[in-house]
Amino acid sequence: MRTTRQKVGIAGAVVGAASAGVAAAALAKRLAVGRIRLRPDPEADEPFGELHGRSVTLTASDGVRLEAQVDGPKDGLTVVLCHGYCLNSESWHYQWLDLRANHRIVLWDQRSHGQSERSEDCTIDRLGEDLAQVLDELVPGPCVLVGHSMGGMTIMALAERHPELFGDKVRGVSLIATSAGKLAEVTLGLPALVSKVVHKAVPGAVSVMRKRAALIDRGRQAGSDVAFLITRYLGFGDARNVSPTLVDFVESMIRSTSFDVIADFYPALMSHDKLTALDVLNSVPTSIIVGEDDWLTPPEHSKAIAAAVPTAKLTVVPEASHLVLLESPGDVNDALHDLIKRAKRDR
Repeated sequence: MRTTRQKVGIAGAVVGAASAGVAAAALAKRLAVGRIRLRPDPEADEPFGELHGRSVTLTASDGVRLEAQVDGPKDGLTVVLCHGYCLNSESWHYQWLDLRANHRIVLWDQRSHGQSERSEDCTIDRLGEDLAQVLDELVPGPCVLVGHSMGGMTIMALAERHPELFGDKVRGVSLIATSAGKLAEVTLGLPALVSKVVHKAVPGAVSVMRKRAALIDRGRQAGSDVAFLITRYLGFGDARNVSPTLVDFVESMIRSTSFDVIADFYPALMSHDKLTALDVLNSVPTSIIVGEDDWLTPPEHSKAIAAAVPTAKLTVVPEASHLVLLESPGDVNDALHDLIKRAKRDR
């Protein structure tokens, strides 16, 4: 039988080994982030988060305050930009810069995101109703709708609930790095078995963590090397030359989204299914854009949308991932300009 001294010694060795492992992992993580930040950064001086238009406040039908920006010429076709999950209207930085000179643009923060008010109603259908109100109050004439990730789902919800808007009010649609359903089957770039385990564990973990949201948010506020690496991996995939400044910009948007919002929208994203609503988009020019290496909404999801909307143009951007609008803005902007031309020509 082991003596108390032996047990203490063994326990101390285990704790010491574990501590050494944690320290080694922390050092490796710090070195990895350090190496990334030492690389040339062409976007170091990019004015991320510094673009401004005319601020407008709307009140949704359920009383939730929605914040929007209107920019560009006063007249003409309006381009409405709908951002993704955990992001805000600033995620359209490069599209905003490109379009504002010649096109009227409306950017809005979806409920519980950005500057818009927190809401307990976190469903995709509710977002579709919010978009309908944005069009009613901020878009006096024809428009093109552009949605990234959850923003694309918002447009699908609008198509399902208000198909009469498409063809007259809505003259064109762009769906960027989004999905019409089956997000619960996405592998996230992980081996199939690992991915299956992750998908089974995440809902329960999110539910438990939801109860500690305030505590989790306090821990998130300062940012961390872990957050940087996770954002880089999920948002930009295997991209080796992505700007550290850009990763920091995206991570700051995610960090500003409270954890209870992340948790509340998660079930809506996993249960999202709007494939049958997509036929409406055949009545207007439609552009589908996805990064070749997108792990969150893989190209197969965009191809499924394209199959349901055979009149659409599908653009798969090489070596780009989920944040293709920030990672490969030239390709996205070219596709949007083509869509706008088609939307004007077809009427």
